Amino acid sequence: MLDAATLRHRMVENQVARRGVRGERLLAAMREIPREAFVDPGFEEFAYDDAPLPIGEAQTISQPYIVALMIEAAEVGAGDRVLEVGAGSGYAAAVMARMADRVCAIERHATLGEAAKERLQRLRLLNIELRIGDGTRGWPEAAPFDAIVVSAGGPSVPYALKQQLKIGGRLIMPVGRGQPQRLLKITRESATAYREEDLGAVAFVPLVGEEGWSEDGDI
Repeated sequence: MLDAATLRHRMVENQVARRGVRGERLLAAMREIPREAFVDPGFEEFAYDDAPLPIGEAQTISQPYIVALMIEAAEVGAGDRVLEVGAGSGYAAAVMARMADRVCAIERHATLGEAAKERLQRLRLLNIELRIGDGTRGWPEAAPFDAIVVSAGGPSVPYALKQQLKIGGRLIMPVGRGQPQRLLKITRESATAYREEDLGAVAFVPLVGEEGWSEDGDI
């Protein structure tokens, strides 16, 4: 049986690089971070499949390619301050921590958030701060951010998140009712102007919160 490091390298080559993701720092980070550490017990053998996996609380860890696509679109760079909304098991935050100066991550489910904190501490990823709360409100006291990655789909891009972008900052988020949603890239061009790009169809769990969906699926 292949060891985890070999499986990571194959995942990055076959599922990520061959599908057009080119950022060398991103590919290196994905080769380094052990994805099997971020899945539930019993799912380790599937950690490097190109598929989402359940992590509890009706949430999922996204497939590797989608994680890579969103991080590359966010143009995460050295020295950046990054916000992730919907941290889940902590995998995407861990990858971005290898690329950025600081990652702030928010998870609304306390059980997932506390488990993610433990994983990140075990891996000694000391430039990540994770808290439990409503991600649609962002993290005002840590703003502004160079990049914001939202790992859940909402009815629209929360105003609070747009306001917490730096000028020139990038926000990546799935938007739409039902599935598929559209993956949007929002670039803040000035204090009041934003440019929007559609990156294609995706399927994410709902973004629940003050500026997202309610628990029963309504706005």
